[in-house]
Amino acid sequence: MTASDAAPRPQVFIQTNAKQLIGALVSAHSLKRNSAHGDAFDVTIMHREDHAFFAARQGQLFLRGGDKRVWDNADLQSFTPLRFMPPALMGYRGRAVVIDPDIFAVGDIWELLTRDMQGKAVVCRRRGSASDRNGAYATSVMLLDCAQLSHWRVEENFAELFAFTRDYMDWISLKLEPPSTVGLFEEQWNDFDRLTPATRLLHNTRRRTQPWKTGLPVDYRPAEHGPFAWALRARRRLFGEYGLLGHYVPHPDRRQEALFFGLLRECLASGAVSEAQLREAMAQNHIRHDALAVIERSPRLAAA
Repeated sequence: MTASDAAPRPQVFIQTNAKQLIGALVSAHSLKRNSAHGDAFDVTIMHREDHAFFAARQGQLFLRGGDKRVWDNADLQSFTPLRFMPPALMGYRGRAVVIDPDIFAVGDIWELLTRDMQGKAVVCRRRGSASDRNGAYATSVMLLDCAQLSHWRVEENFAELFAFTRDYMDWISLKLEPPSTVGLFEEQWNDFDRLTPATRLLHNTRRRTQPWKTGLPVDYRPAEHGPFAWALRARRRLFGEYGLLGHYVPHPDRRQEALFFGLLRECLASGAVSEAQLREAMAQNHIRHDALAVIERSPRLAAA
């Protein structure tokens, strides 16, 4: 076997857009900070703005949850199709983890990168119980065996949304994958707004309470499902995508706010995030305007 045939180094991919870039940089810092094997894996940030196929679809209708919606690159989560890109970036070889930019390591990601996948192509967690949302998977954290995912062709699959032959919700929930190829890991590897001694990856998944957004106008589009889906659709059609959505509110667990701003303090100290970059993000309403003051009052984190 030649060097070119060897599997690439394991990688963690973080998907983001400009609105969540500070979160992605903090996430990258947390992954290396809290791993005893930080020199054994790479971290790559994938930027939505780097891929022209997104810009080409701005304002076009696509299929989401059986309804036709308008694609908006300015939406907080316009990066989500990128979570299917790591296998191609890895040359469909090796192992990768892909995460959202609002996920922060408090455990060692190396444990996930090296775990036994038991032959599965993807390992993740459920979004809810098996009966909730038809047992959809949460693809915000996925462990990937890239060699088994050669059918993940993001630009082609993204185009199918606009041809109305692929539904975004089925795609993003892994409902289009053979069930036998998807395995489950413990919820601690994608802990939804829960920080416990067992948590390995903390996910600030409730967008309205993301600690770095407090006080800013809501700039994401809520999902339209459940018994009040008709009211959510009516709001959007009458008042626009973000009409009547209000503002981000404080996270109910102040420890999670302290964790984020403790990590951000370290990023500023190391140069991973510059003060100029942070101030620009604040000016663009990507980060709460009192971020520097929150850093000052947040306790320093214990050593890794």
